[in-house]
Amino acid sequence: MAEFTMELNDEQKEVRGWLHGFAADVIRPAAAEWDEREETPWPVIQEAAKVGIYSLDFYAQQYFDPTGLGIPMAMEELFWGDAGIALSIVGTGLAAVGVLANGTEEQIGTWIPQMYGDANDVKVAAFCSSEPDAGSDVASMRTRAVYDEAKDEWVLNGTKTWATNGGIANVHVVVAVVDAELGSKGHASFIVPPSTPGLSQGQKFKKHGIRASHTAEVVLENVRIPGSCLLGGKEKLDERLARARERARAGGGERVKNAAMATFEASRPAVGAMAVGTARAAYEVALDYAKTREQFGRPIIDNQGVAFQLADMRTSIDAARLLVWRASWMAVNGKPFTAAEGSMSKLFASETAKKVTAQAIQILGGNGYTREYPVERMHRDAAIYTIFEGTSEVQRLVIARTLSGMPIR
Repeated sequence: MAEFTMELNDEQKEVRGWLHGFAADVIRPAAAEWDEREETPWPVIQEAAKVGIYSLDFYAQQYFDPTGLGIPMAMEELFWGDAGIALSIVGTGLAAVGVLANGTEEQIGTWIPQMYGDANDVKVAAFCSSEPDAGSDVASMRTRAVYDEAKDEWVLNGTKTWATNGGIANVHVVVAVVDAELGSKGHASFIVPPSTPGLSQGQKFKKHGIRASHTAEVVLENVRIPGSCLLGGKEKLDERLARARERARAGGGERVKNAAMATFEASRPAVGAMAVGTARAAYEVALDYAKTREQFGRPIIDNQGVAFQLADMRTSIDAARLLVWRASWMAVNGKPFTAAEGSMSKLFASETAKKVTAQAIQILGGNGYTREYPVERMHRDAAIYTIFEGTSEVQRLVIARTLSGMPIR
């Protein structure tokens, strides 16, 4: 087990510098354009693929870093560049985590490479869990997967929403109900291969922020996929469902983790790192502005009202990063989240990003409210962190239930 440390090693520092350079030289100059266009920044993703950032190898190296700091370090630097473009670069990772968390070795080796493609033919992937009537309430999911034993195929029907890369993805990972009587315990994850008939893009959403990232509905109409596309395999699913039914008959017992929640638990600290990156970017803009902007014959940072805001901003950012790093280290080293540390990190970091970006606008005054300065965009982007992959209210619920052991509602 790697010891927890707040100091990056030399290799990690080198990777961080490389990512920071890409964010500064490639992502930031393109940020305003793709925010206005509200389109997937394919040229930037391709550049990331050419240098090795958008690749299975890079993602795996960071994911399996024994210190746990590889992924949060990478997320912070890329999202420091721009949240919308960075999400287009890393969005495939959520689908990859879904396969890593629930798939067999064969499925991991088969499907994750197809999610990324290569530098000459870039692909993306989508993780599809949320539905129009089932966001935080995953137990209300309606998308169904029915097994056709005669053909060894699964048939999927339903509509997913808020899917990053939904409809444009090469590979879709879809969470569906296989046993409605078991609620969230009756869910499973499926791979929908490229060009599978019956899968189509529904509404593409025009968003408040992260507008360079494609978000859309995914419609599944009699989508037939091979039995081998059930993540983890049918034998493992049947065993899990049998245990869940037995516990249900016994009136409860040990909680069974469903496929969607396993993915979200693994990714929450990473989302916290994204929020830290956006908050840090806004803080740095505000700090530089406060040092150079003069009012009444002196830089505005000479005023306590401004200086104290910057002090609070930096303190909150550093605290958020520490929570993210702790949760990431715990996850990689198999230490249980006995106090919902993953949710803590995501909650605090996301709320910090919203607050810090708002403070940055206030420090810049009228300039901060215009698109001539990036803090306006950063503030719009920051709003998503308290919403996706579990709202702040859901994080508080998870934390409260974990601490109390009570079914708080």
